[in-house]
Amino acid sequence: MSTADAHAGGSSAGGASAPFARGTVLALLLVGAALFVGLLWFLGHAASPANNGGGHASGRGLNGYAALAALAQEDGYTVARTRSESGMEQPGVLVLTPLPDADGKAIARIVDKRRTIGPTVIITPKWQASLLPRKEKRPRGWTRINGVSLAQWPGFADDVTVSLNGEKGAQGHGWRTADGRSGPLPNDKLVVSGTGQALVPLVTTSDGRTLAAYRDDNGYYPSLDRLADVEPPTVDPAGPEGEDGGRNMDLHPVILVFEPDLMDNYGLANRQTAMLALDILHAAAVDSGSRAITFDLSLAGLGGRPNLLTLAFEPPFLAATVGLLLTLLAVGWRAFCRFGPPRTAPPSIPPGKTTLVANSAALIRRAGRLHLLTVPFVDALRERLVARLGLRRGAAAEQVDPLIDAHLARLHPDSVPFSIAAAQLAAAHRPADAVRAAQALHTLEKDLA
Repeated sequence: MSTADAHAGGSSAGGASAPFARGTVLALLLVGAALFVGLLWFLGHAASPANNGGGHASGRGLNGYAALAALAQEDGYTVARTRSESGMEQPGVLVLTPLPDADGKAIARIVDKRRTIGPTVIITPKWQASLLPRKEKRPRGWTRINGVSLAQWPGFADDVTVSLNGEKGAQGHGWRTADGRSGPLPNDKLVVSGTGQALVPLVTTSDGRTLAAYRDDNGYYPSLDRLADVEPPTVDPAGPEGEDGGRNMDLHPVILVFEPDLMDNYGLANRQTAMLALDILHAAAVDSGSRAITFDLSLAGLGGRPNLLTLAFEPPFLAATVGLLLTLLAVGWRAFCRFGPPRTAPPSIPPGKTTLVANSAALIRRAGRLHLLTVPFVDALRERLVARLGLRRGAAAEQVDPLIDAHLARLHPDSVPFSIAAAQLAAAHRPADAVRAAQALHTLEKDLA
């Protein structure tokens, strides 16, 4: 057994026993440290509730897209949600659901960056909704439709116009695709469509208005799977890119969904519409070669700016945070594995009569009041000798001192008389003189004993 093991459970001669066992203290420290780190993590990643009735992938109201995210996950896609632009840089399909008054330049910046990462699906807003009060056991997040609010995104796709019910206010009479499929819309009286020369329609109304389309901006867009009968626009085969007709094969496609009821919870209550929504996602995912879909929440009003606590738990700063935690753990472990228990420090003022006398003498010496000590010392010694020799108590010093001298002369003729030694001590002004005189009196007292 090593010395450290021998001292693990007890205390040394100079140390005090620990009030708690080492294991108990270690457990308290580890649990407290873990809770503190968890508190820091939750403070850094605190966010507003996602199911707030908004039009995003966590919204469970009529205008939300929670059903689309669940449907894609059930179909085998890996679904993720992000609240920051850094999360939009993941491979796979990115689904954007911006607010009506979102920053068009920010959307354009995100889409331009995504062109070399993966396909992007942008769903324009339509419904204004408010949360229903939680009465009669209604599920959290249910909403009431209050009106319509179209997208106003200056700076993004300015060549595309979004309109409600077309120019003549005609009803949509459901949706249809080029391969002959069709289905209903939850509200045919309020249908959002888009117009623009750079659009390749995917889904239209019965009268030809575009509900969803590829954006043809000289980039590449793949075969549309079940929607493949749509004819792409004619391009010059002698374009700058040669045989690809002037298209940049490295640019991933962008899909604009003008009618949100094709993909929101309101529209996905219909089976045909739900299958159409999956086809649109599949048409985008075919190009990426990935089964991952990321739904953005930041443009829908749930974005969060990173802070120092958030950055501390994210790369590349996560390595420094882990290193700091491991260092603190090593320091704590080293403190627990020290060589024996800690020794108790001696008291600054040791107890005992010697210390009391020394401190009192030092105080008198520093104060310069030596006469306050010498005269009382002589008086006390005289009273002891009077009691020992049986002399009359209370007599004056002039009467007692000759009697003490006479008695001392009979016993020790060569010794200094008591009266002379007492006078020398009473007259001493220096500590050394007082000590010599006091020692002489102390010797006389011993001789008389």
